[in-house]
Amino acid sequence: MTLHDELLASNARYATEFSAGALRIRPLRQIAILTCMDSRYTAQGVLGLSLGDSHVIRNAGGRASDDAIRSLVLSSTALGTRWCVVIHHTDCGLLGVTNDELRARVEAATGVRPDIDFLPFEDAAASVMEDVAALRACPYFPPDYEVLGFVYDVTSGLLRDPRALGRNRL
Repeated sequence: MTLHDELLASNARYATEFSAGALRIRPLRQIAILTCMDSRYTAQGVLGLSLGDSHVIRNAGGRASDDAIRSLVLSSTALGTRWCVVIHHTDCGLLGVTNDELRARVEAATGVRPDIDFLPFEDAAASVMEDVAALRACPYFPPDYEVLGFVYDVTSGLLRDPRALGRNRL
């Protein structure tokens, strides 16, 4: 069986118990989550939310990149979210590496050296606070839009306030 066939078969099993068809496009809890693409956690699960409660924007590192901001702006202005929760995590693949190292990995794999800022960071707490500050400074959110930030510990499952962590390397 190919991966294609396996995925279709898995989806067919999923669809037999699917019950979320009546959920609305607007998140019930008016929350948007910006977090990493790491496969060790789900954003809703970490926060105790259910399907339909929030929008989830995931990218490498959970960074407030231009495209993440684009999605968050549409989430807030077109779909009514009023909170953004930024979650970075321990043991992240972008933690403690440099753009040059990441560019070299891509070049080794493809033969082409990219001119991309991968937004690596040295400190998870500091990167959360940096992204929270960038989102709070963005003029494209409604005046009542609030931004919160946390560091998720992939070992314990706990969220931590980055302000309490200080400049600890996680």
